This record gives sequence, structure tokens and C-alpha cells, in this order.
Amino acid sequence: MSTAERLFGGQPYQGYAYSYPHKTAYRAFEPELTVPGVWEREDRSALFLYAHVPFCFQRCAFCNLFTTAQGGREREEAYLRGLVRQAEAIRAALPDARFAVGAIGGGTPTWLEPAGLERVFDVLHHTMGAPADLPMSVECSPETVTPEKADLLARRGTTRASIGIQSFVEAEARGVGRTQRDMTVQTALQALRDARIPTLNLDLIYGLRHQTPESWRYSLECALEWRPEEIYLYPLYVRPLTGLGRRDRTWDDQRLALYRQGAELLQLAGYEQVSMRMFRAPWAPVERTDYRCEADGMIGLGPGARSYTRDVHYSTRFAVGPSAVLDELDGWLDRSDDDHLRIRWGTRVDVDEKRRRHVLQGLLQVDGLDRAWYTAQFGADVLEHLPQLEQLGDLASFGDRIVLTPEGLAWSDAIAPWLYSDAVTARMAEWEQR
Repeated sequence: MSTAERLFGGQPYQGYAYSYPHKTAYRAFEPELTVPGVWEREDRSALFLYAHVPFCFQRCAFCNLFTTAQGGREREEAYLRGLVRQAEAIRAALPDARFAVGAIGGGTPTWLEPAGLERVFDVLHHTMGAPADLPMSVECSPETVTPEKADLLARRGTTRASIGIQSFVEAEARGVGRTQRDMTVQTALQALRDARIPTLNLDLIYGLRHQTPESWRYSLECALEWRPEEIYLYPLYVRPLTGLGRRDRTWDDQRLALYRQGAELLQLAGYEQVSMRMFRAPWAPVERTDYRCEADGMIGLGPGARSYTRDVHYSTRFAVGPSAVLDELDGWLDRSDDDHLRIRWGTRVDVDEKRRRHVLQGLLQVDGLDRAWYTAQFGADVLEHLPQLEQLGDLASFGDRIVLTPEGLAWSDAIAPWLYSDAVTARMAEWEQR
């Protein structure tokens, strides 16, 4: 029996660790916390600044993000007014906050009209005081990118535009609720290229209904024609409260085979693999900032945005179902200035969770986990704190760094949940059972 079979039951896709602890592990704070209180002893000299736009052109069947396709221009205006109020309240509470990197995500920020998108940038740069040269990433979708909006992004200092193509095969895209046409995709990509934004990222999904090795190769080759600086390959997931039904072991095998095919093709095209998902071109610019994600310094604006201090992660209540998202959104729109400084929902991050978070951040990257750095930060070798890592066997190599082998990297989405604490795992399971 292989190590992967023994540890993970042959199931490579158990959970995507894009944040830890995940928002499904957040709970109500009793008593409530406050923004000034949780940031009082934090280093605020080089933070991540994030704005969440909770609107989309359509709700994809695989999506479990905080977003709605029922925005409407009246809600858009209310959201923009609320974003200003929240930013003004937080800036007054944290006047010395300084920012090293930023992002506008969602949802789909480019769903906003150009004037609304300008107002989001104004909030970040004028209200929050972010510098004009702040490295900034913005999420896009093919249906919402126009030449005017692409030029606006470039003019406002966007250094990275990330666009969710998912598939260049129209029938595959329709299978997960996307109505995009090939001409729409090509027009959007041309607009972003013409705007000369330094980094273009394309997201593709494997494991789609009716997808074959041949159609997957077609999507990869279409993506490569645009010479994007980054390409992300995401496995299709079935998540609670989304529009897709569950699949079987055959689907796991299919996704794993398509992942390997995609990774090999991109590497042959000259792309460097950074993680299971991320591939970077050799011509991609390298943005250097003072921000260190392991220091947990992020201020999030907008409903659905997370904020991180070293000891507390917080956000609005996690929601996926359409009615739950609208309830949370409308509740956020009704908040007073004082309400924006109250923290009702999140999690405390103790030393064990900090250690696990750092292990996940390092181990799931191609370069692996630096054991000396870990020891300097946490006072002992990582194998003393997490001896279960030794069970990875041939999925990892052990030296000055713990590095996943190519096979181990393919199993990242099983290794990550395996390293979650019992408390976080239990809270996530409790949420999914609701």
C-alpha cells in the first residue's frame, strides 16, 4: 500500500487550504471584540490591505465564495457608501497603519461600473492612505472586463490582474454554470494585455464534467498563447451549498491525472511550479515588499473580507447559500460607523495554530519548510511539535528543509487537512453539517 493510500485513503482532494484556520472554523466572540483592541499591540508598519466586492455577473456552480449575482445598482451604491464608512471608521481607529501590498477581490471587482471601481481605489489610496505605488492585485471575469475598465486598472496602479477563465471549451464552462463565450474571453484577455498590467494570471479548472485529456490540453494551450506571467490550476471541488452533486473515486483519479498532465505541460513550456496550483513564467516580475504573511497583518474591508492579527482572525459571518449571503450583505449595509469597529465573528489563534499555519504556508510550496526558521520562531524543531510529518515517508524529503516530492505536492489537498488541529477540524465539520 502506498503512503498516500495508507494516510489518506486514496482521496487526494479533501480540502483547499487557502487560509488557516478556515472561515468555517470561525465562531461568535463572546464578548465581542473591537478593532482598536485587537490591533493595540500589533506592528502596523507593513500590512496587507484587502477590499472585498461581493458581486458577480453570475454565480458559478462550484463557487463557495461570499458573493451574489443579485447585486443590482441600488445595492452597489449602498455597498460603496458602506465601504467608505467602514474605511473612515477603521482609519480613524488605526491612523498609523501602513500598507505594503494590496488586493481587490470578490466576487468580481470588475462587475462594478467604472465609476464604482474608481471609488474602491479611492477608498484604498485616499481614505486608508495606501501609497500610489502599492503592489495591487485585482480579480476579474471575462464577462466584466472592458477596455475602459482594463485601462482604469492600469491607471490606478494595478500590478496583477487575475482572470477566472476556468475552461476555453464553452461546453465545459456551461457545465458549471458559466455562460461565457470564446469571443468574450478573447476580448477580455486582449483588453488586459493592451492595458500593459505587469502580471496577468489565468485561472483554469480541471475535473469538469465531460473534460478529457484532449480538451484539458486545448485549454492549457489556449492559455499559453497569451503568455501569462502566472497560471493557476485548480481542481474542481464539490462543496456544501453549491450547485454540484457529489462524485466518486473515478473522479479523484481523473483529477489527479489531469493535474499531472497540466503540471508537465506547463513545466515543458518553461513555467516554474511554485505550489500545487501556481505556475510562474520566467519573465514574470518579482514584487518585493516588506509584508510577511506569517506575521498575520491584514486589514479587510467589505462584507466577506477577512482581517488578521497575530492572535485574532475575524470577518463577517461565513455564508455560501444565496439567501444567507444576501442576509449577511444587507446586515453589513445597515451597520453604523460604530458597528464597523465591533468584531463579532472570528477565531483566536493560539501558539499551536500559529505553528500549524506556518507549516502549511511553507510545506505546500515547492521550496518547502525551512526548519531553522521554524526553530528560531517557535523554540523547537518542527518534528518535535508535529511528529506526524515523519509519516509522510516518500511523499516528502527531510533535511534542512522539509520538501514535498512531486507526488507529495500532488497530494497537497489531502496533506493540508491532515495537519489541521482537532479543534479546527471539529468546528469545520460542525459547520458543514448544518
